[in-house]
Amino acid sequence: MKLNSSIQYIKGIGPKKKKLFNNLGIKNIYDLLYYFPRNYEDNSNKKYLNEVNDKEDIVIKAKITKIELKKIKSNLSIVKLVIKDERENIGTCSFFNQNYIKKLFKENEDVYIFGKVKVFMNKIDIQGKKIEKAFKYENQENLAINPIYPLTFGLKNEDIKSGLKHVFDNNTYIQDYIDEDLRKKYKLCDLDYALRNIHFPKDKNSLKIAMYRIAFDEFFILQLGLFYLKEENIEKESNLIFQTDRTKNFIDNLPFELTRAQNNVLKEVYEDFESKKPMNRLIQGDVGSGKTIVAIIALLECAFNNYQGAFMAPTEILAVQHYEYLKEISSIYDINVAILKGNMKKKERENVLLKLKSGEISIVVGTHALFNDDVEFKNLSLVVTDEQHRFGVNQRKKLNLKGDFTNVLVMSATPIPRTLALMVYGDLDVSIIDELPPGRKKIETMAIKKVKNDLAYKKAVEEIKKGRQVYIVCPLIDDNEENELTSVYQLYEDLKSKYFKDEKIEILHGKLKNKEKDFIMNEFKDDKIKILIATTVIEVGINVPNASIMIIENSERFGLAQLHQLRGRVGRGSYESFCILIYDSKNEVTKKRMDVMEETNDGFIIAKKDLELRGPGQFFGLKQHGVPELKVGNIFKHIKILNKAQNEAKNIIKEDSNLKSNKDLKIEIKRRFDLDKENMIVS
Repeated sequence: MKLNSSIQYIKGIGPKKKKLFNNLGIKNIYDLLYYFPRNYEDNSNKKYLNEVNDKEDIVIKAKITKIELKKIKSNLSIVKLVIKDERENIGTCSFFNQNYIKKLFKENEDVYIFGKVKVFMNKIDIQGKKIEKAFKYENQENLAINPIYPLTFGLKNEDIKSGLKHVFDNNTYIQDYIDEDLRKKYKLCDLDYALRNIHFPKDKNSLKIAMYRIAFDEFFILQLGLFYLKEENIEKESNLIFQTDRTKNFIDNLPFELTRAQNNVLKEVYEDFESKKPMNRLIQGDVGSGKTIVAIIALLECAFNNYQGAFMAPTEILAVQHYEYLKEISSIYDINVAILKGNMKKKERENVLLKLKSGEISIVVGTHALFNDDVEFKNLSLVVTDEQHRFGVNQRKKLNLKGDFTNVLVMSATPIPRTLALMVYGDLDVSIIDELPPGRKKIETMAIKKVKNDLAYKKAVEEIKKGRQVYIVCPLIDDNEENELTSVYQLYEDLKSKYFKDEKIEILHGKLKNKEKDFIMNEFKDDKIKILIATTVIEVGINVPNASIMIIENSERFGLAQLHQLRGRVGRGSYESFCILIYDSKNEVTKKRMDVMEETNDGFIIAKKDLELRGPGQFFGLKQHGVPELKVGNIFKHIKILNKAQNEAKNIIKEDSNLKSNKDLKIEIKRRFDLDKENMIVS
């Protein structure tokens, strides 16, 4: 059976269930095999009541001697069971808000109970997690370690297990892409054993062996794939001729001096231009470190050498800001600059496309509109993408193919540790701007609990009286009673009536039309709006030097890197600036995160702490880069495995850059990076 066969070929999965599986991203057999459990229920710890310990997870077979339902409050009920185990030991079991148990189970019925032991005053009570009728449970195929999968409404855990069982029962062996010598070198089990035991572990040791193999694979394939993409690009030979001193006049006439770090990065960019190999470079730098001016200098260098450049921004607001700055420069240096937006008039767009194709336009700025098939260039030599975490490997590749030989410069204001940078940006060379321009003031940051939010808004009133402007950020657009987060609309009403009766307040969020967003941001930029209440749409907003205070509601809902990015919206002028984080959580991790924000303005330190506290999956979803995500591998927990996988990937690519001698690995890389539709066979 081919691994890309639809899951509808699996017994028991009809059209309706197929849709539910598709909702989980499971479209074919391969997707199902790599849909790993989120955790495991350990059923191996079967005990009698006289053997249990406090806070221990156990499984017990017992008879229900008494069953009653107690209502504590309108929203809280307890089903209380008195139970007797096979040795006649007596105990109790409590199930919270599971009233159906009273209807489904009767006194004198034998059951299996799964739960956590609570011992109080020498009395044993099991905090129930699951209960099964004994005859049903004993007739099922019950594993000592039972996989628990992330689900969607309408799909049960047993549906996924049943699908996997069918695959494993009907295919005797899954072909491995790592050869035997390499498996022996790193003590890896074969792929067939790993996949069977990560889904249906025989015991704890089998699961450990399987997890080790899968974690190694994730790091290894990810790293090898990125190295392969880089080598594939390096093979191209450039016919571009650059003279890299043509921007000297522009740099000398800037109203500020470039920092040492900016000059170092420019030197690396110039060296790339002059080499015969294509540039694939990431500029990592903190908020306000001056990445954009470096990118603009690189684009001007191309224009002055009679080549074309494209500047891709993540939002239309930012694209317009870059365009307006470049337009000012173009009038001095006689180069043509244009913008491509999604909502342009047909005639205007056609005119830009015609001039791009003829080479009349030297620099074009845009958003995803630059990806469109009808956008053609005469001699595209540089693509700059801003806020790299919003554009993936495959998107970059699509834009790069618009030129015969395209240099690539990507920028990220989310600085990450080198270990992760190597994983996420393995196909790029990394340049770092590790200093801020002189005069950039530290943003004073304070974290306060929700009950003290009065302090934040009184401070905002003070700043407005000084002539400054205020950003207020909250995570939701509409009210949501369930999680009690403040929405922009509710916040608007509250703040308008209590603090800002006579001030112009406006709301900005992602559901507004682009025209409305642009209008509001420009009004704020021109100081016609004093207070802007927004969602994270302003994370990469325009430059407003007069804004001196950022208040973030429900800041516990944001990652540290995102809080730091939002904070970077203020402190852009000559005024003292402030960021106030309002949080509503007693969680210890939340407190630690707030402490980090108060203690430092250094994005690299913040990113490191964010990774430690939240893990790489949440901090930086790999999937959005067009690279395989880490489902089992964790860069902190599995650092030794990561190092082994990275080193082996380097060795292989050094000896076999095209992976000609590693065809099975190449097929797997293309599959995981979605580069090809080659089939893999289960024999």
